[in-house]
This record gives sequence, structure tokens and C-alpha cells, in this order.
Amino acid sequence: MDALEQRPVPRTDSDFNYNTDGYEGDGAEDGKSQDGSETLPFIDESPTMSPQLCAPLGPDGEAVSPTPPEGLLAGGDIEKGLEMKKLVLSGFLASEEIYINQLEALLLPMRPLKATATTSQPVLTIQQVETIFYKIQDIFEIHKEFYDALLPNIQQWDEKVTVGHLFQKLASQLGVYKAFVDNYKVALETAEKCSQANGQFQKISENLKVKGPKDSKDCTTSVSMEALLYKPIDRVTRSTLVLHDLLKHTPKDHPDFPLLQDALRISQNFLSSINEEIDPRRTAVTTPKGEARQLVKDGFLVEVSESSRKLRHVFLFTDLLLCAKMKKTSVGRHQQYECKWYIPLADLTFQTLDDTDSSPSIQVLPEYEIEEMKIKISVLKSEIQKEKKAPKGQSRVERLRKKMNEQESWLLLHSPTIPFRIHNKHGKSYHFLLSSDYERSEWRESIQKLQKKDLQTCLLSSVELQVLTSSCFKLRTVHNIPVTSNKDDEETPGLYGFLHVIVHSAKGFKESANLYCTLEVDSYGYFVSKAKTRVFRDTTEPHWNEEFEIELEGSLYLRILCYENCYDKSMLNKDDNEIVDKIMGKGQVQLDPQTVQSKNWHMDVIEMNGIKVEFSMKFTSRDLSLKRTPSKKQSGVFGVKINVVTKRERSKVPYIVRQCIEEVEKRGIDEVGIYRISGVATDIQALKITFDTNTKDILVMLSDMDINAIAGTLKLYFRELPEPLLTDRLYPAFMEGIALSDPAAKENCMMHLLRSLPDPNLMTFLPLLEHLKRVAEKEPINKMSLHNLATVFGPTLLRPSESEIAKGQHITSASDIWSHDVMAQVQVLLYYLQHPPISFAELKRNTLYFSTDV
Repeated sequence: MDALEQRPVPRTDSDFNYNTDGYEGDGAEDGKSQDGSETLPFIDESPTMSPQLCAPLGPDGEAVSPTPPEGLLAGGDIEKGLEMKKLVLSGFLASEEIYINQLEALLLPMRPLKATATTSQPVLTIQQVETIFYKIQDIFEIHKEFYDALLPNIQQWDEKVTVGHLFQKLASQLGVYKAFVDNYKVALETAEKCSQANGQFQKISENLKVKGPKDSKDCTTSVSMEALLYKPIDRVTRSTLVLHDLLKHTPKDHPDFPLLQDALRISQNFLSSINEEIDPRRTAVTTPKGEARQLVKDGFLVEVSESSRKLRHVFLFTDLLLCAKMKKTSVGRHQQYECKWYIPLADLTFQTLDDTDSSPSIQVLPEYEIEEMKIKISVLKSEIQKEKKAPKGQSRVERLRKKMNEQESWLLLHSPTIPFRIHNKHGKSYHFLLSSDYERSEWRESIQKLQKKDLQTCLLSSVELQVLTSSCFKLRTVHNIPVTSNKDDEETPGLYGFLHVIVHSAKGFKESANLYCTLEVDSYGYFVSKAKTRVFRDTTEPHWNEEFEIELEGSLYLRILCYENCYDKSMLNKDDNEIVDKIMGKGQVQLDPQTVQSKNWHMDVIEMNGIKVEFSMKFTSRDLSLKRTPSKKQSGVFGVKINVVTKRERSKVPYIVRQCIEEVEKRGIDEVGIYRISGVATDIQALKITFDTNTKDILVMLSDMDINAIAGTLKLYFRELPEPLLTDRLYPAFMEGIALSDPAAKENCMMHLLRSLPDPNLMTFLPLLEHLKRVAEKEPINKMSLHNLATVFGPTLLRPSESEIAKGQHITSASDIWSHDVMAQVQVLLYYLQHPPISFAELKRNTLYFSTDV
């Protein structure tokens, strides 16, 4: 989908208002508020971390790679900065052309509609025309003038060119946008009413023709009036993104710098003022404490209501369970909860799926969407860390935090899948989704403990219910949704890397049972199940002695849950996430960096309900396994420069790469966790020696070898190259390119960087890219998404040079490595993996092509 057709994330299904309390009740869906009235769109003030990745199409429909002039990396920082600045401006100019064409498409029907308004058969009245097309003519003239002034500067580019005054003038005319935004809601309503009342206007408004760019053969596209009326709102955000990028690549002593700073200040102030009107922040309130009953437990749970997910704040009192949401309040009013429902504990029972007539249909998002959101959050975390160190970076930190809060909140709403069903004996059933069986067990145990007392059913009057709901605000123990953006800066950031855990044994069981353990770690504000031991049958003292490698993404805790395996055949027809096995015990340990980061195994015991589980763990940071040591033997392939190997073999792609890819595609593409699950170390070493000595037995050996060992050998080959496949020299430029906010500028830059690779590197990278895409196509079977593959290969193909690390230019502490450099390395590879096919021949064409698909 064309990224210009993408709006900033609408508040669909949004139970969040991202206010001081971090969330709100049922949000506006598709721009409609609860009462059905339109709500104004939220304008995004902060640079987008992962814009839509797309490539322009050539005349034959193939993806064309923009190829800006040589010299992006030549010379000093100033020259490189100016070249990057030109790339940013080139992309923006191309998107300005599209924007002007869109405004023109709106103006085209305006003139005849105005002309017919005074005739005997008007389509619309003059007032309706002026309301719908309010300020479009003025906005068109402002941008046409800006485009005409900017174009010659790009065409005659050199270090003396200045454009700051043009952006400053553009920013100074934002008053027109203020008028447009104020009228936007009325314009949409009027257009909708006129469409319903007049078939002729409906036909016009559903099919407006937008001209393509000058160099595009595809002449026009059809777009609706509603979509085009949104473009000016989208444009202010785009202009602000570009100003961020331009400032980043403009030297401070350049005459443009103060002018661009001024333009950015005006733009940000404008966006802030608009957003304050759209979404005013609210203040907290204190309420009297409820006296008769005590609060035992509270927390945030995701409720499935009318087949959609809603974030609720659930309160467990001594005699009832109350489900609330934050109430929408008018400007200046205090925050308060609204009771959605309550159940007296005397009437509360737990349901399994068998007890319900049917399970409500719940939208479960594909894994890659969850993974893509995680990557955006990780990049934002990295940006926040950088901004904290920058002078005057605090205001941007707050905006980035707000954006991260929104994205983490989205993740919190959409990731839970484990059902928790409760039922009122005299009424309805309710259905929650949790991310961990640990939480479900805690809620169930807390309720059952209270139910052991002699409880009476209760019916609250409306006044009593109002008083109790009001008291929730003061009584609550959990104040914010559990996202990292709500944490204090002083809190530990958690561990990034791999945790190796051996689950040894357990004792303390009173009767023989079939027993197993699951392991969970926290990630992005919720816990995720990461591993499961085999079932040890009919025993009171299971001895598993199984080792697991668990990836940590800012984790603070390890949880172990011990289950008795259920073999009741009637319980097997459950939905995928229904856990019917009985929890025998559960416990957690804090992952103390000092303890787990030693090279030795650390043994520990978790005590749970009289059961003791013995385990060992050690932690490995990502950077330790990526040190590159060139081979002393130049006759082999491991540790030898790629151009030496291809020259010796007289091949375009090293033989080892071709053979490993072929074998994985032949019999490993359906293997669950291919490239993620480790092969046996001795098998990988045997393959390495065979490839290095170039024996004739390699093909026979490959066909007999475990496929995970072959995948591991390919990863080891790239890891042991004397320099990464994407080269030490280009590493800083890849980091800068992926950080660009404007999609067109990013496209220009990322394609130019590929062109700058040595031919053997590029010709090896492109088939590897297509291979990984083919692996990801089988994600439903092998569970390896593009994001998973980028996580595995990104830090291997792209690393800072040892000299840069030694200079201290990159953060390499164990806790920071993932959230900073490695996250960007993953993003670079993910960018290319999500890109349409890249042809070597197209890439090498030396023609300047401005991306128009932005």
C-alpha cells in the first residue's frame, strides 16, 4: 500500500488515551467517539522509526532502485552530511510533487461544482462547496511555490546551496493549516451528507483522479475525496520528519542550520497546539476510602467484549470482583473509573471451555505484526537513550516516550492469548485473555482463598456501586499499565542476550505424577513462555537435566511453573491456548546481572508450595560470540576474505554459501526454528573442516547431516569472515541510513549503500536475501518470520569494526548491546528483507531516480 495512503495509526480498538494514568476506556473506533460523533485525527509529532518500506516501480512493473550520485561516502563528514542532506531533500521533493498532484485532484471538481451552484440545477450549494474545499486552494499555492523554489536547488546542488529560508517560509504559513484542521471535521461531515443526498456528487467524490509524477508512465490513480482531505493533516507531520533529518545532516555552522531550527520549532509548536486541543491531558483525583470491604488485589487484564479486546482495570475486594475502565471526562474534569460489571464472590465460578456453549471469536494477530511492533519499540528505546545524552534533548525524549507508551500499550492489548473465564451463577460469563498461566493461577488462587470464607451474596444499589467505583482510584495498587515507558530511568534496563538454563530435578511431591516444567521470562511489560521440559512419568522425584537457550529482550525475571500432565481424554479437545494441566507450583527469581553474567554456571533452587525445583543458569551477551579473527590459512574458506574465496573458486558466490542454502531449501525449509535452533557443535565443526579442506565428500556429508548443523555452518561462515559481509567501511552509513525518518530519503540512501558494496559481497548478499525470504514464506510451518531471521542474521552480517569499538564509538556493554547497535543492525537487514526483489543489474544502473512511492 502506498505509504501516503497510510494515516497515522488511527485510534481503532484503542482502549488507551495515553494520559497521565497511561490508559483509557473504550476508545474511538475509526475516528468515531462513543456517541458516534467524529473525532479529530491525532497528529504524530515525533519522527517515525519504521516508515512503510517500499520501492518505486519501473515501466515494466519491476522494482527500481534509486541510484543517487556517487560520493555519499567519499570525503569527510561534512561532504557526507551534505550528500545525505541532498538524499533527504530529493525524497521530500518527490513526495511534494505527489502532494501537489493530490491537492490539484481536489481542486479539479471544486471549480465546476462552484460554477453550477448558481445555476438552476446545482449539485451543491456555494456554502457546501466552500465548506468541503476550505483552504485547499491556499494550501496548494503555498506548496506549489515551495516546490518551484526547491527544485532548481536540488538540480544544481553544491555545498553553497541553501534551502533553510524556504522551509522557514513554509513553516510560517502553518496558520492556513490551523484553519484547515479547525474545519476538517465539518468538511468531512458535509461531504458525507452531500454524498448520501446526491448520487452525482457521490460518484465524483469516490473517484478523484490523481496525476502520477512527471517521470511516471502510470498517468493517474483513483482516490476518494475523504482520503485526499486527510492529506494536509498527514503533510504537516511529514514536513516535521524531514526537518529532523535535514538538521541531523546540516553542519551547525552552515547558514541553513538556524533557519531549519526555527522552522522545526514553529512546526513542533503547531503540532503540539493542535494535539492539545484534540486530546487534552487530564488530572488525577483523590476519593474517600471504601470502609466495609478491603481491596485484596488489582491489575490490568484484557477483556474480550463483543469480539474485540478492551483493557480493563480489575479489582478483587474481600467479597466481590469489580471490572472497571477509565471514564471519559470532559476538559478540566477529574479522572474516574466507570464500573463495567461486578460479581459477588459468593456467585462466582470458573469456567472451562466445555462449560460454555461457544468460544467467542477473537482476532489473533499474526506473529509478525507483534514482532514488528517489538522492533519499533526497541528502536524507540535506542532513540530515547541517544536523546538523553544530547544537549536539549529532553523535549524530544518526552515525545518519544509518549510514542513508545502508545506502541507498548498496543502490544499489551494484542499479545495475550491464554483464556481466563469467570461466570456469575445468576448472570453472565466474562472472558479475559492473559499472557501467562502464572497470572491466571494467581488470580484464581486469590479468589478461591477468599471464597473459603463464609461469603454472602450482595446486591449493590446504584449509589453504593458509585461510591465503591470512586474508591478504586484511591485504593488501586497498580497505577500504570506495565510498560517500560512508565519506569523510572534509574530502574535496571534488564538483560539483552541469551540465558542458558538447565532444569535439573524437583522434589517434594506427595504422590507419583506425570510432571513437567515450563520457563517464562518477561519482555515488553509481559511474560512469555519460552521453554518446556519433557514429561517425566509416574514419579515423585523427576530428573529432567535439560538445557535451554532463552533469548532475553530486557528481561528482569525468570519464572518456573511445574505442572502435572493431564491425560483425561475428554480434556484434549481444547483450543490451542487452553492449558488444562494442573499447576503443582510456581515461582520466580530475579535475574541479577552480577550473578548471571559470570562465565560459570550459577545453581539455584525455586521453592513453590512445598516443592523444590533445582536449576542452573548462566548468561551470554550477544557481543561475546561475534568477535572476528581472520584465518591464518588462506587455503580454506572460514576466516578468509570473500573476494579471495570467489576468485579462487572462479565463482560469483562462495561454494559453501550456495551448498548450504540449497540443502536448507531442499529439506530444512519446513523445520521449526530453522536458523534459530542450534545444531550440535561437533557436527558444525566437522562440516567446517570438510569445507576448509575442500574434500570431495562434502556433498555426501551434507545430505546425511542434521539440517540445524548445516544452518549453523552457514551462520558460522558469515560470523567468521574477517570483516562483516556489509563491510566495516559502510557500517556508519548503514546506521545513518536506517535512522532516516522520511521513507523516500531512506530508500535512496539504502539502495545507494548496496551499490557501494564490493561486487562479491553484493552478489552473495542478494541470493542470501532471497533465500531468507523463501524461508519466511513458510512461517506458518517453521515459525521463522522475517523479523526472527533478521534477528539471527543482522548482527552477523553487519557489525562495527574492532577499531571503532576500541575508540568507544559504540555501546558494547552487555546490557546495552541489543537495545542500541544490534537493534539497528536487525533493522537494516529487515529493511532489505521487506523490500521487493532487488536486481544486481538494476542496482548498478547509474541513473538518478527519485523515489515516488513514499
